[in-house]
Amino acid sequence: MKKILVGLSGGVDSAVSALLLKEQGYDVSCGFMINYLDEENPGTCPTLADIEEAKKVANYLELPFYTFDYRDEYEKRIVNYIYEEYAKWRTPNPDVFCNNLVKFDLFLEEALSLGFDGIATGHYARIRHPEWNEGSRRIQENLDSSAMHQNDDTTKLLKGIDPNKDQSYFLSRLSPFQLSKAIFPIGHLLKSEVREIAKKAWLPNAERKDSQWLCFIGKVSMKEFLERRLEKKPGNILDNTGKVVGVHEWAFTYTIGQRKWIKVGGGPALFVIAKDVKNNTITVWTEAELALYTSSCTLGEWTGTRPEAWKKYGAKIRYRQDDQECQWTMSSEQWTIDIQFTSPQRAITSGQICVLYDGESVAWSWIIL
Repeated sequence: MKKILVGLSGGVDSAVSALLLKEQGYDVSCGFMINYLDEENPGTCPTLADIEEAKKVANYLELPFYTFDYRDEYEKRIVNYIYEEYAKWRTPNPDVFCNNLVKFDLFLEEALSLGFDGIATGHYARIRHPEWNEGSRRIQENLDSSAMHQNDDTTKLLKGIDPNKDQSYFLSRLSPFQLSKAIFPIGHLLKSEVREIAKKAWLPNAERKDSQWLCFIGKVSMKEFLERRLEKKPGNILDNTGKVVGVHEWAFTYTIGQRKWIKVGGGPALFVIAKDVKNNTITVWTEAELALYTSSCTLGEWTGTRPEAWKKYGAKIRYRQDDQECQWTMSSEQWTIDIQFTSPQRAITSGQICVLYDGESVAWSWIIL
C-alpha cells in the first residue's frame, strides 16, 4: 500500500478524498495545516472551527490525525506578499500561491520527510502521468490511476470533470515534481456526487457548506485586512475625461473593474477602468467604457511547459471564466510574453494569474504585469 497524507480542511471535499483513499486500500493519515489565526478577530477566523471538523472526520474514519503549524512561514510567504503587492498597486491571488508555496511545498516536503509517499487534497483537478497515452484516456477515472509515479516533465495538470468546480486555475503553478507526489481523489467526480458519497457514508461534515472565503482571511474583507498595515493615502477619483468627480482613501485597494467603494453620488454605476500610481488617482466610468476591455496583456514570472508560438490556446485570467481563445508571442523583453485574445477581455488586472490551457491540460501559468 502507498502511504498518503491527506490534507483535511474541515470541508466535505477533503473528507470524501480521505474516505475514497481508505476504501481503495491506501495507508491513509490525515493532516491539518494551521496557516493563519486572526488574533484580532477570532470570531471571524474559520481556522479553529475547521480544525474541529477535520478532527471529527478523522475520528469517524478511524484515521491518524496530525496538525502542522505553518503560521510563521505563511506570514513570510503569503501574508507579506499580499501587502507588498497591494502597496505596488497590484492585486495578487493568494489562493494560487498558497497551493504551490504552502500546501504542495511545506506540507508535501514534511510528508515526504515523515515517510509518506505523497499527499492528497480535495481539489477538483486531475493529473496525467507520462506513461498514460492520450488514446487510453486513463485520466484518473479511478483512484488506482492516480498513484505515485516517477517525476517527469510531461506530467500534466488537467481540469476537473465538474466545470463548475474545476480548480486547475488555482493549482496552475504546481511543478511536475509536486504533481508527481499528489493525488486528487475527487477530480473525476461532480460536486453533487461528492455530496452524495459523503451522505451515504454518514460523514460528520456531509452537510457542511463550502467556504466562500480566501484561504487565510475568513470573513474579514480585504479592505479591512489591508487597513491593518498599509497607510491611507487619499487621492482624486477621475472620470474618463480627467474631471475630478470624487475622492478615494487609498487607490491601491481598488482593482480594475471594481464597482464597490467608489464614492461618487448619482448617475449610472461606475467601475474602475484605470489606476495612476504616480499621481495617486483612479479613473472610473460606466460598464460600456472601452478602456475596461482590452485584447492583449503582458505576462511574466511563468511556470510550466513552453507552449508553441502562434498555436491557438484557451486562457483564463480569472477563476471560473470560460476559456478565451488566444495566441502568445515573445515580447521585446525576453523574460515576458504578450498574449493576444481573439475577443476583448474585461478588467485584465495586474498581479492576477493568467493560465494557458491546451485542451483540458494546463500548459503555462503567468503573473499579469
